[in-house]
Amino acid sequence: MTRADCIRYRDELRSHLTEELLPFWLDRLLDTKHGGFITHFDEHGNDSGEDEKSLIAQTRTVFTMSYAHRHGYGGGRCSEYAEHGVRFLLEHAHDAQYGGFYWMLDREGRPVVTKKILYGQSFAIYALAEYTRATGDARGLEAAEELFELIQIYCSETAYGGYLEMFERDWRPCGPGAEGGDRKTLDVHMHLMEAFTALYATSSAELHSRKLREIITLLVTKMFTPQGTGIPQFNVDLRPAPQIKFDIVWGWDRFAEDGAKANPLDNTSYGHNVEFAWLLQEALGELREDIDSYKAVIRGALEHAIRFGIDQSHGGVYVEGPHNGPATDLSKEFWQQAEVMTGMLAGYLEFGDRRYLEAYAALHGFVMERMIHHSTGEWWPLLNRNGEPVWRHMSHSWKVNYHTVRAVVNCIERLTAVLDREALE
Repeated sequence: MTRADCIRYRDELRSHLTEELLPFWLDRLLDTKHGGFITHFDEHGNDSGEDEKSLIAQTRTVFTMSYAHRHGYGGGRCSEYAEHGVRFLLEHAHDAQYGGFYWMLDREGRPVVTKKILYGQSFAIYALAEYTRATGDARGLEAAEELFELIQIYCSETAYGGYLEMFERDWRPCGPGAEGGDRKTLDVHMHLMEAFTALYATSSAELHSRKLREIITLLVTKMFTPQGTGIPQFNVDLRPAPQIKFDIVWGWDRFAEDGAKANPLDNTSYGHNVEFAWLLQEALGELREDIDSYKAVIRGALEHAIRFGIDQSHGGVYVEGPHNGPATDLSKEFWQQAEVMTGMLAGYLEFGDRRYLEAYAALHGFVMERMIHHSTGEWWPLLNRNGEPVWRHMSHSWKVNYHTVRAVVNCIERLTAVLDREALE
């Protein structure tokens, strides 16, 4: 990758962000009648009319608007939208009786699913902390700290470490199996790490620092293999468990009809692995922690993705495969492209390995040519190996703007850092 390539990639991303991606959301998001955000759009960018507002979509959008504002985008509109979203969360999604946030509301803001799902609570902390960090409005940090305390009280599992994840409205643990009460997941603990990173960056509280260090240690020592690949699900005692589909899921996971994975104990996600790698770098940076002890797992995640996850023929990154062998799901999902792009640039800036730049270049071209639906401005949710859409919606409760906007902002900044630091030809 030459200096000219680096400049071109950065310019392409900046144009995409300011002329396509952010306008897509700023022109559609606000629900001025009921509050919060409208987040269900078809392939043409039209409101699909779904009568639901998920905690995931609402909190992720608050995060996105706050993050974009903090990095200088939106001309003030992103800050206004973030405040609009925080108001809706605190007035409608927050459970005044038991604390925490409901999992699902209808479009008018009435609770539909009142369970407390830790995946959603983690994004509430992430969004609210980022909101205060971006705007200075103390309401976000106050609500994030209150929720953090509840999670320590009700979700912390002290016998083996980490957190339980599925709860009824009053924080009673859900039952076993598909109810999820007897499982711990990499996904939730990784997102708690990013949430605690944002919380500590905003609060500077020693307790937040300590809990962030604890979850980093658990992730690195229990949830990742020594070669840097993540294990999706665990029993409460942190023994790897077959990956099952929960009754309440936080994405359109491609499970079989019986809810089982084809390779339930030998299955890892390239996107999660590399996302973890760069989020760990961010966390260590906020903690001012030496990265040396973590280099093996960070580089392992990058190396595994390059070896098995990146499609050398068609570009892009596959969904998943075994811990040591070729990919088994050759689909290409929007969020995995976004996270691996960020992770490869972060890896290059840390380690100076040019292969990471070349991996980024392969992903950049695929995303610009295939993944972005340029006539609307957002990204297709899922493509086949050849880059043809499998799913065609632009947004729903699990696919909004968090991965795409965050990745584009991050890649612009990291490409600028490459240009500032490196003597590329």
